Amino acid sequence: MSNENTDINENPTEIEKSVYKELLLQGLWKNNPGIVQLLGLCPLLAVTNTMTNALGLGIATLFVLIASNTLISLIRHHVTKAIRIPIFVMIIASLVTCVQLLMNAFTYELYLSLGIFIPLIVTNCIIIGRAEAFASKNSVAHAAFDGLTMGLGFTAVLLLLGTVREILAQGTLFDGIETLLGDWAKTLTYTLYSSDTSFLLAALPPGAFIIMGLILALKNSIDNKVKNKQKSTLNHCSVNSSVK
Repeated sequence: MSNENTDINENPTEIEKSVYKELLLQGLWKNNPGIVQLLGLCPLLAVTNTMTNALGLGIATLFVLIASNTLISLIRHHVTKAIRIPIFVMIIASLVTCVQLLMNAFTYELYLSLGIFIPLIVTNCIIIGRAEAFASKNSVAHAAFDGLTMGLGFTAVLLLLGTVREILAQGTLFDGIETLLGDWAKTLTYTLYSSDTSFLLAALPPGAFIIMGLILALKNSIDNKVKNKQKSTLNHCSVNSSVK
């Protein structure tokens, strides 16, 4: 035990790096809010008919996650347990209102496209969940980084789903991106193929459910392959050690 304590005292930087690495892995893969925790599925399936909508909602959610985690971590010692949830919701609602007003002012067409799903960020289980489970119990730096990684993980799933659905339904990429980035971004829209008939199912919510199920299956398949590989490696090492 004394040796472990000595190592901890001697290598605080390495320990901090390992903490941030684990938070990154948790947010992007191991505990991804979209494909592991299965939180925020309502906007995830509803607005991802194009990459532009997916990116717009992802950026909004990312901002709210980082800001709410940071603020809640800052006040965690000054809020009693009895009123913590109302306080968390008030902070999140204030941040979402700021995002909604900014989008209304600068990206009005995207604001109209996303509609009710912008204010619904307030009730997104990802945000209140990270506030309660992590931000209220950890330092500001760790809470902000957790918000960043969870937000990036959620945005990545939104973009993946939006990409597949837009390609299948329209044969394009970044259709309507000018509504998010301005008129200069019209050149970023790319047409993969042109067709008189579109794959309508991909643009509808049932198609989103099917594609999301395939993404979940792919993620589980990759995890199982990694686990089996690790098991075979451990068995191989144990056999070698027993032979020696």
